[in-house]
Amino acid sequence: MDEYKIVSIEEGLTKIEFPEYEKVSSAAPVFYNPHMEMNRDLSILAIQTFQKDQDREINICDLFGGSGIRGTRYKNEIDGVGEVSINDISETANHYERHNIELNNLNDVHVYQHDASMFLRMKRGEFDVIDIDPFGTPSPFLDSAGYCARRNSLMCVTATDTSALCGTYEEPCIRKYNSKPYKSEYCHETGIRILAGFVALTLSKYAKLIEVKMSHSTEHYMRLYLEIKKGSKRTDESLKNIGYISHCKHCLHRQTSNGLASPIDDVCPICGEKLVHAGPLWLGKIQDGEFIQKMIDEADNKKINSEKEALKLLNKCLVECDAPATFYDVHSICKSLKISAPKFELILNELEKEGFKAIRTHYNPIGIKSDAGIEDIKNILIKLNDI
Repeated sequence: MDEYKIVSIEEGLTKIEFPEYEKVSSAAPVFYNPHMEMNRDLSILAIQTFQKDQDREINICDLFGGSGIRGTRYKNEIDGVGEVSINDISETANHYERHNIELNNLNDVHVYQHDASMFLRMKRGEFDVIDIDPFGTPSPFLDSAGYCARRNSLMCVTATDTSALCGTYEEPCIRKYNSKPYKSEYCHETGIRILAGFVALTLSKYAKLIEVKMSHSTEHYMRLYLEIKKGSKRTDESLKNIGYISHCKHCLHRQTSNGLASPIDDVCPICGEKLVHAGPLWLGKIQDGEFIQKMIDEADNKKINSEKEALKLLNKCLVECDAPATFYDVHSICKSLKISAPKFELILNELEKEGFKAIRTHYNPIGIKSDAGIEDIKNILIKLNDI
């Protein structure tokens, strides 16, 4: 591999080397994305938290190895890890993965060169953690991941095709996730729920269910941490979390409907206009407060370069753990009312004074998660605007 100029970087306690490239793309000789460092930092915290909860040695699969940064860091920086399997179909990537394993003096890290789905089917039941971080959509690999996943395991899923999940391009979302998106002000949360719902429905054929431990939408990607459980009855019960979000473009009312094939209202109960629907998607919890708090506590034990950003995100997700689905964009509502937006803190305080939940969201700096209805929100905004 002497034809390449080599780049050396450090993340956490781990140093890796790989060929220099002009820009982040699938055409790079060996894939490494510096913009995903916080994603990897959060993964360290999540997997360590999972390992401590399980109180046993865990084996990890890094399904799309690229430079080997994930798998190498997982073995080097997480306690209680047994074997790590790094897979990539590229021979060049395999070369650098082995090089970086040696560079960090690691044992029990194995490199494989297989198609991702075939690799998972070959290794059924061997992994306690499966990390799926492809270039683009994870959709084609989730069936094999569901087949491979063992009881009480952790599945980490990244999707970078946010334009589909958020509804900018509707047909690709329907094709890849069997779900209709809608590009609303809360479309990134809808995208997270579409992804979680697709995983849940895909795994259900193997009598497996998901518990969402943590999720976030950051910059160009979405990320889910899912604990996998098993059992037909429990899976059937879990699928009651599948449903639809209905949205009124006229008055900005939104409502949820549980059930894959249940009746859905077509008319807005507030203004009588037609509702648009997104789904099927996951309407259950998408943040686990106890798990996230343990991730925050774990940050004290790890060296992560993005600690400030990571903790800021985790604390926002922690606050959201008991919040209802969707959120209100203050500026969108004020624009519809043709009024100026009051100070954000005043809105939160007034909602709480009226007896409603009022929570910030990591999806949008001017978004409020609340159990208040759209009319309640509008009345409060008008009231504050008159003061």
